[in-house]
Amino acid sequence: MKHIYLIVFTLVLPLSLFAEDGSRLWLRFSQSGQEKAQVISKYKSPSIDIARQELAAHWQGQPVEFQLDKKLSYLKDGYRIKSDKNKIILSASQDAGLLYGAYHLLRLQQTGADCFNLDMEESPKYDIRILNHWDNLDRTVERGYAGYSLWKWDELPNTLSPRYEAYARANASVGINATVLNNVNASPQILTDEHLTKVKALADIFRPYGIKVYLSVNFSSPKVIGGVKDSDPLNPDVRKWWQDKVKEVYTLIPDFGGFLVKANSEGQPGPQDYGRTHADGANMLADVLKPYNGIVMWRAFVYNPTEEDRAKQAYTEFVPLDGQFRDNVIIQIKNGPVDFQPREPFNPLFGALKHTAEMVEFQITQEYLGFSNHLVYLASLFKETLDSDTYSDGKGSTIARLTDGTLRPAKLTAISAVANIGEDTNWCGHHFAQANWYAFGRLAWNHELPSETIADEWIKMTFSNNDGFVKPVKEIMLSSREATVDYMMPLGLHHIFAENHHYGPEPWLSEAGRPDWTAVYYHKADSAGLGFDRTAAGSNAVSQYFPPLDKVYGTIESCPENLLLWFHHIPWDYKMKDSKTLWDALCYKYDSGVQQVREYQKVWDRMEQYTDEQRFREVQSKLKIQARDAIWWKDACLLYFQTFSNRPVPYDIERPVHELEDLKKIKLDMKHHN
Repeated sequence: MKHIYLIVFTLVLPLSLFAEDGSRLWLRFSQSGQEKAQVISKYKSPSIDIARQELAAHWQGQPVEFQLDKKLSYLKDGYRIKSDKNKIILSASQDAGLLYGAYHLLRLQQTGADCFNLDMEESPKYDIRILNHWDNLDRTVERGYAGYSLWKWDELPNTLSPRYEAYARANASVGINATVLNNVNASPQILTDEHLTKVKALADIFRPYGIKVYLSVNFSSPKVIGGVKDSDPLNPDVRKWWQDKVKEVYTLIPDFGGFLVKANSEGQPGPQDYGRTHADGANMLADVLKPYNGIVMWRAFVYNPTEEDRAKQAYTEFVPLDGQFRDNVIIQIKNGPVDFQPREPFNPLFGALKHTAEMVEFQITQEYLGFSNHLVYLASLFKETLDSDTYSDGKGSTIARLTDGTLRPAKLTAISAVANIGEDTNWCGHHFAQANWYAFGRLAWNHELPSETIADEWIKMTFSNNDGFVKPVKEIMLSSREATVDYMMPLGLHHIFAENHHYGPEPWLSEAGRPDWTAVYYHKADSAGLGFDRTAAGSNAVSQYFPPLDKVYGTIESCPENLLLWFHHIPWDYKMKDSKTLWDALCYKYDSGVQQVREYQKVWDRMEQYTDEQRFREVQSKLKIQARDAIWWKDACLLYFQTFSNRPVPYDIERPVHELEDLKKIKLDMKHHN
């Protein structure tokens, strides 16, 4: 894979020096040679200096005056912007708030909003708004599709890539204030003295942008790199090792955030190796971090070989431990109960932990959504989860309100997502994948923002303010996730991907290291019908949802049709709400997905007049791949499922263009993606 290194840029280079290659993300501020904006500030700090520099270089409106006001502490790291006669007063109680406010002003200017009659307060919905990088120390990125890792461990701490600061700036511009540098499948080596000095170098660059560094840790670190005989959390020697290590970390990085832990899942070590619980393991780490105000984000993604339905495992393991975790532990829960599928119901663990802090984990990187080849705008997926009503605390108990401190006051609130960022010139592999990084930041700040508003902002900031471009491209973005579900796994189908790489379809996959790594485990196709029975008569996963959802999901007639095959094994001739049989509905969904992507190609081709040649051609090329892949998905799934349904593909939709046996022979070599 070819890698192109970004040339260093400063805040005030003229626009003409930049190629239209996507490297500037949404930070494409106007620089028309105007006089520098007047910024009045009697305060100085690294963060305030950046805020002042950004406005001085790019702001074209009234003079801006900074004010630090402790009475605004209720805004946390938010800010107030108010027009006052011939100037704008930007106030905050924290330095970072002034920086976020400066970026808000520039966003208003970029998107063509009114910048003269301002009166607003902004306060983030979550305290910790964090990216999880699944980056390895050898610079490969697990589920990364944008080249090698940004972090050049071999060069650190002495050589600092200009992209480190550019990364921090992009995050600060959307309010992301935390980052986990390394893979949840963590190498113990990240905690060695050698690597901690490298982590410190990154933390020093990120700090002025309001970003705290966190690390994923391997639970076996005391034994592997510390010479302790085991890593039992109740072993005093193990506790002492962690205590000393944490002291070392905070001596180097006084504002270090804490640890992210994946334990006893997919072969990773954990407290259960010693007959201890997740609470024992999390609390041991929480206790040693507590004096430094550090936190533990303990992942609920636990699944090991079991006869039980995999979708039930997180709930089964964690609900009995509710109330046993320290107050600086947050349980990090994937949005769905299986694994970042194009569509899943929300994870039933949300709301079920009545006495334990919970946070959402999303995936920005498109592991199951066509990698960096498919245009899939994920704000609608994020919103679908955040707006889901769990009924845990009565009607209106949405996941957003459960996790942001509204319904259950928490010491700290947090939201996370697995990053899609790599060394590629355009950062994310696909120009439109940048919108998902942007959307996560905006929703982490304010989960009430509509997907449409975020798309509108991003298009105007990244491409063009021209309505002839904005409107049709926004329609592509807003429909793209549903189109992808349609051509991959409609009506509640899930995890019928090819083994290991998760790129293409392999619904016939029946042999793997364990049953829940196969496709047939999930779709259960047979001559009678299709789908996973999770009702009381099946795995009874519906029982993990609060009433009335257990009955809503558990009854075919009331189950949302977009989740039907997730919860039910449905006969092929079952009549859907529109009177189509299940088989016909499946065929029409797959075809609809294909046709939508073809329409995206036509719309994008008409956009050539509004955009630069390089990005136009690169997006056009990706859409060709997506269109081919959509047909591949449609043909593979319909031809395979047809061997069970024994029904014809409806004659008014496009015929398959492949033979099933030919599709079964496709084996992709995707090693370079992992």
